[in-house]
Amino acid sequence: MEKDEDADDARLFRAAIGEVKPLRAPAAAPPPRPKPRPAAGRRGPADGAATPRIADAPDAALLRGDASAFRRDRLPARAWQRLRRGEYAAQDELDLHGANALQAETLLARFLAEALDHGFSCVRIIHGKGGGDGVPVLKNLVDRWLRQRGDVLAFHSAPPAQGGTGALMVLLARH
Repeated sequence: MEKDEDADDARLFRAAIGEVKPLRAPAAAPPPRPKPRPAAGRRGPADGAATPRIADAPDAALLRGDASAFRRDRLPARAWQRLRRGEYAAQDELDLHGANALQAETLLARFLAEALDHGFSCVRIIHGKGGGDGVPVLKNLVDRWLRQRGDVLAFHSAPPAQGGTGALMVLLARH
């Protein structure tokens, strides 16, 4: 008897509601996702973002607001991404403000040797952004010196809160 009641209830419900029409057509399959592209290929000077100088052009001069970036092949991609996002904490810091080129080179060599002796893996080097309209001397020298050192795995301009394009976060190889 329950089956007859259920059928009657269903018939009464359909009669009360009337003809049912869908509000909209069923959703079509979503369009295929575009293939990922490297971030450097998407950004350009139009969006105002500073673009890192690529390792393939180490002799190109960095300007005041240019970001600096370098990565050795042996550094895992995940570590490189973390460095670029500013996720490493500096274990020590060197501030080169006021130093001339010879002093800066000596201070940098001593600083990196001590950092390696202490087993540090990430340090910050503040070189400044340079003054006036000229090419920043210390910024370009530090960039060049770090690229030549085998114990430097990678470096990238620091996050804005830690010096921005006036400082570098440097990953060191552990011995």
